[in-house]
Amino acid sequence: MYKLLKWFAVCTSIVMLFVLIGGALVTKTGSGMGCGRSWPLCHGELIPSSIDFALIVELSHRLVSTLAGIMVLTLAIWTWKTIGHKRETKFLALVSILVLILQGLIGAAAVMWGQSSAVLALHFGISLVSFASVFLLTLLIFEVDKKFDAETLIVDRRMSFHIIGIISYCYIVVYSGALVRHVGASLACPSWPSCTRNGLGIPTQMHEWIQMGHRAAAGLIVIWIVSITVLAIKRYKHQPVIYYGWIVSSILVLLQATTGALIVITNLNIIVALLHALIISCLFGVLSYLLMLVSRNNSNQLKMHKQTTKSL
Repeated sequence: MYKLLKWFAVCTSIVMLFVLIGGALVTKTGSGMGCGRSWPLCHGELIPSSIDFALIVELSHRLVSTLAGIMVLTLAIWTWKTIGHKRETKFLALVSILVLILQGLIGAAAVMWGQSSAVLALHFGISLVSFASVFLLTLLIFEVDKKFDAETLIVDRRMSFHIIGIISYCYIVVYSGALVRHVGASLACPSWPSCTRNGLGIPTQMHEWIQMGHRAAAGLIVIWIVSITVLAIKRYKHQPVIYYGWIVSSILVLLQATTGALIVITNLNIIVALLHALIISCLFGVLSYLLMLVSRNNSNQLKMHKQTTKSL
């Protein structure tokens, strides 16, 4: 029944991943000014007369982002009409559109007027929220089509606390990583895991502190996610969505840590850096779904409580 919608939703999610990776590529290659201070045109021209690598990267990112905007708008309207009865659908549809617009405006402002590294780092975080909203809409479609059951899950307070805490902290880690890229601190510490540029093993400059601060934050989230995965394996085998959700999260966070180390070891290899951005995007999407399950669980418990109160 939802076959065409499912395929379109999956394709939209993939295109949104390309937007995230494209943004990371623009930053890594220093191509943000590939089209000059002109937006949406390139150097004030519809078809640029002078083409170089930076222009190709920046213009490709803009074209993919435009395609993503059209697809997200279509998906939002389509899901609203088709599965609007699902509690989360209309909210996610609105968020996907509004956040994508905000993402585009910040990107355009950065080109036309320039932005601080702090604001540019926030741009990646906003892009993650945009991707997550589309990814969740896709999962909702698969839920409605009965590909898996996530309607009757019971998430206790302890697990709910960790899910909310981890995704909130994950956003901070993502921001710190984006800040590392935008201030040019990716190789501030040329060794891993310590910072030994000056043979001291500890940071001595601001860029080194930013880099090591991100490493410390990333190390903590690895420990946190792996420990909660162990809890899920012990207590949630009867709830496959949560059970496998945390297993996937552990795999992704370990891959994220590995690619983070390889960025330093390989002296900022561009493919490794893009994999790093891709993996954190997927991890944030999975954690967002777990957060949605907590919200749904709390809503179901509230309904049950009201029904019990009325019966009394």
